[in-house]
Amino acid sequence: MAGKFELKKSKNDKFFFSLLAGNGQTILSSEMYEAKASAVNGIESVKKNAGDASRFDKLTGKDGSPYFTLKAGNGQVIGQSQMYSSEAARDNGIQSVMTNAPSATVDDQTA
Repeated sequence: MAGKFELKKSKNDKFFFSLLAGNGQTILSSEMYEAKASAVNGIESVKKNAGDASRFDKLTGKDGSPYFTLKAGNGQVIGQSQMYSSEAARDNGIQSVMTNAPSATVDDQTA
């Protein structure tokens, strides 16, 4: 099964999306957006930038857990991963985003 974006609305009426791998696991989450159109633009930005390895920043959380962010061409963060148990797992997460995002469909759950 191919990856997909889930577009959702939060309890406080903001919009956000998650990129899910083919197995249904979340591999990238967005920030909160005021407008649905902005969230849709964020999805398009992820699709466009996910194929470029230089757009990923490999980071470490306060507790030492590895994670990553994906940045747009302007340097703005457009998505962040979960915390991983190892650098190898994080690197697999990046690879999964690079593989799944460009052709992922959008499941709009905001209606």
